[in-house]
Formats: sequence, structure tokens, C-alpha cells
Amino acid sequence: MGIAAPVFLVNYKTYAGTTGDDALAFAKTIERVRDETGRRFAVSPQPTDLRLVAERTALPIVAQAGVPRADGGMGDVTLEAVAAAGADAVFVSHPESEAAFTAVARAVDRCEELGLESIVAVESLPTARMALAADPDWLLFERPADIATDEGMIRTHPERIEAFVETVANEATETRTFVGGGVRTAEDVSRAFDCGVDATGAASAAVEADDREAWLRSIATAIPTGDDRR
Repeated sequence: MGIAAPVFLVNYKTYAGTTGDDALAFAKTIERVRDETGRRFAVSPQPTDLRLVAERTALPIVAQAGVPRADGGMGDVTLEAVAAAGADAVFVSHPESEAAFTAVARAVDRCEELGLESIVAVESLPTARMALAADPDWLLFERPADIATDEGMIRTHPERIEAFVETVANEATETRTFVGGGVRTAEDVSRAFDCGVDATGAASAAVEADDREAWLRSIATAIPTGDDRR
């Protein structure tokens, strides 16, 4: 399926209430909001629920992690496994799951072979330039300190996000941009897209919302339509 932009990703991480039947029910809610608002959403379930959500919804599916089989060991989730489960994309690195640059490059290459879109995380412009050498499909700009806070870059340093977007546009026109960390409200989402990114998303704010569907509908108002973007 692939991931079309602009898009908002709901990441389950390992939060309670996001496994098994609960995982599917939440995904169905996301899908309903997507269908009724015409805005793009994607979902990142826990690894054990990838196939369930992929088979029972039409949402784009992002695996939370994956390594090439040759690099894996006991307990690892392989790229081959997430592709077989129906994932469309995968975080080959993340601020909460860092990987060496050589491992990232191997994973990006294997993703291309498997038809998975690769998402690589960076926390600065210098590391963004290094990561672009691996030619990922997506580059996620996220600082570890911003995760699950109210003080992400979208609020405190939007100019850094704009510089990131400009850098990627100048150096890798095919790589799309993603910003995360501290996204909690529709206003945050608007700020992110105003900076020029192709995607943003949230985990704790989505999962812990008192009314998840109402929260998703508020977020949908801030996601541009395809016609609103370049």
C-alpha cells in the first residue's frame, strides 16, 4: 500500500489497552475517523498485532521496529517477518531504539528489496545529513527529550524543523519528512505541517486521551488534504 502524505501516525508503542482485540478496536476507530473526515491516518501497532490490524483494516501499517534477518537474533523482529505480516513501512531506527549507521544502511537496503518503506530517525541536522546517505524513504526528526512531553520542537523551535525540511529537500528530493515528539493537540499538528513536513504523529496523547475518537477528530481538522499540499 505504501504511505501517502500528508499523514498522521498513531503509534501504540507498548501502552496498555493496545493489544489484541483492543488494538483492533482502536485501529477501527482510526479508520472510521479517516473515512469520515477524508484525512490520512496510519497506525503502528505492537509487533504481535501487525497481521491482525493489517488484515482487518485498510489503514497503512507501520512496524515499530525491524532488522534484516541476517542481523537478527533471539527475540528480534525481522524485516522479513513484518513484511510478511502486512506492514507497509517500518522504523529501522527510532530515538527509543537507536541503531548504528551501518546497520541502518543495511536495513534500508533490505526494506527496498522487501517493498517496505524505511523510516530513519535523527535528532539533529548533522545526523540527518549522514542518514540521507542511506537513502531512506522517510526521515523522522525527533529529540528523545521531547517524547511524551508538552515541549516538543514544534512549540519551542519550529525554525529547526523548517531547516530540517529545507535540508532534506535540497539533498534528497525523494525522501519525505516526518517530525515527532511532544505532539498533543490539533494546534501542534497544524504547527508541524506549517513547517513543511510530510507527516507527524503521536503515541501517548492518542492512547491516553479520555475520548480517543474525539481526540482523533480534532487532529483530523489540522491534517491537510492532498490538495492542500504541493
